[in-house]
Amino acid sequence: MGATKDQFEVVRTGQVGAPPSEVFDRIARFRNWPSWSPWEDIDPDMERTYGGTDGEVGASHAWRGNRKAGEGRMEITALEPGARIEIALSFLKPFKSENTLTFTLAGAGDGTEVTWHMVGPKTLATKIMGIFKSMDKMVGPDFEKGLTRLDAAVRAG
Repeated sequence: MGATKDQFEVVRTGQVGAPPSEVFDRIARFRNWPSWSPWEDIDPDMERTYGGTDGEVGASHAWRGNRKAGEGRMEITALEPGARIEIALSFLKPFKSENTLTFTLAGAGDGTEVTWHMVGPKTLATKIMGIFKSMDKMVGPDFEKGLTRLDAAVRAG
């Protein structure tokens, strides 16, 4: 992990009160994301489509929503069961961007330490936005919210 000078990077780590196998399933299966994703509240009428076999390499999730939710697609590109999920994240609107998400899971006591990592190119749009607020300050709080919601969703069953 780590970004080059031409990339931005956002990383957050949180504790989830369940073993890695349960946490892995919540993240690797896109149909589970509505129970914990920090962006679910942005547009209750968001259109979602799913492709491939949920929870396997090649599974995809596309969305189209209001101006805040935008439009994009995610596809699982690599899996290490119970340990790591890599996702190609493509935004189409409000701006185009190709990013990589990586979730790393490690057993920690009675639960799991989850690290959510995103890296992407410093495009013209991200450079302009970075003048006002860094990607870390814009996206980091969403990751924190998502990790808290993931913990609550896993604990709720």
